[in-house]
Amino acid sequence: MTTHSTDRQPVTEVLARLVDAWARHDADAYGAEFTEDADYVTYVGTHYRGRRDIVESHRVLFAGFLKGTRLADELVDVRFPAPGLAVVTSRGDTYKGAAPKGKLTKVQTYTLVRGEDGRWRVAAFQNTKRRPLMEAVSFRFAPGLVPAAARPGGQASERQ
Repeated sequence: MTTHSTDRQPVTEVLARLVDAWARHDADAYGAEFTEDADYVTYVGTHYRGRRDIVESHRVLFAGFLKGTRLADELVDVRFPAPGLAVVTSRGDTYKGAAPKGKLTKVQTYTLVRGEDGRWRVAAFQNTKRRPLMEAVSFRFAPGLVPAAARPGGQASERQ
């Protein structure tokens, strides 16, 4: 796997801009961080295709279900499998108030591409709600399912 450490900061800045746009409930700024043909899958399984769909759905969400919320995003891993391609894993959640309460309940995967203009944008996003109880039961009955990073002596790594 190729490391592109000079690209790490521009990639993480995309996530910071997403968080900022969410805080302002600015659907246009949020959508500007995605490619024109981006795929966006919510934790309930809804699949949006394209920037316009992402913008319009968030316009509705910011006025309704997600009104007054903020977005928490905690970086877990950044890797660059090829030039101009980044895969980011994070933990996240929406919250109201000054800070999130408790652990972040969702795991996200962002696939970013660097466009011809040199700007990084999200080409695909997947948001999954964690089910810690189901995970614990699975691990109890099938210990081989425990990710290597969560095993004793395992390491969660942040690749750059």
